[in-house]
Amino acid sequence: MEEGSSAVCGVVRSLHGNQAEVMVDAGGCGRCHETGGCGGQNLGRMFAGGPRTFRVDNSFGAAVGERVTIAIAAGSVRRAANLAYGAPLLAAIVGALLGNALFGDAGGIGGGALAFAGAVFYVWRRSWAMTGNPADEPHIVSRSQPDQELGRR
Repeated sequence: MEEGSSAVCGVVRSLHGNQAEVMVDAGGCGRCHETGGCGGQNLGRMFAGGPRTFRVDNSFGAAVGERVTIAIAAGSVRRAANLAYGAPLLAAIVGALLGNALFGDAGGIGGGALAFAGAVFYVWRRSWAMTGNPADEPHIVSRSQPDQELGRR
């Protein structure tokens, strides 16, 4: 597995061609309470209780019922978060500052809103363009035993 990649263990529930549906008990990297952990798993529990299911690439050849480790390439989660959150936030701030400098308070509000809307459209278009890149797709990296789960080695 690649250094810095995000990985989690789960159980294969079904197969769909070269993809597997994997149910995981917990999401994220599992580093919530460690240095460098973001706590995103804790936030996710508020909005999505119970086990979650993901469709992942199964070039590893896992069978239904097998315990597996799934991973996503290092940096892909960060890039997606920067695109989804950073671009609209930065655009809204720059738009508001520019609008305020040119047209006062009303221009700041309008400039921020217009720049935010433009950034959301850009993110939407860019996310469609990025879809299908196999390097950024989650995939099965190994079969795992219950006592070999991440963080318990």
